[in-house]
Amino acid sequence: MNKENLVRFRDLINMRLAELNAEDQLGETGQATVELDQQAVGRLSRQDALQNQAMAKATQARRQVERKRLAAALVCMDEGEYGYCEDCGDEIAPGRLELDPAATRCVECATG
Repeated sequence: MNKENLVRFRDLINMRLAELNAEDQLGETGQATVELDQQAVGRLSRQDALQNQAMAKATQARRQVERKRLAAALVCMDEGEYGYCEDCGDEIAPGRLELDPAATRCVECATG
């Protein structure tokens, strides 16, 4: 992979990491403990609140997984291994890396 593409993908990864951090700050309110006072909220409202809390936690977990994948991609860049399929060793198509800069497998190996 040429240096220009490497710089571009590093920028994409860093921008996505910044987005994830911003989303974390916005999502903290959705994970707050749900109050037990059902008289004040009502049973259905409480169930909605519990469901929203569960969804917020699941979203946080997905962001954490993505953050780890992006961090691993940065390590691969530093080691000169970024952009190569971990299965076959071929170069991963730039278009695939545009869609998922943390991709570790080429299209053929990922679908194969």
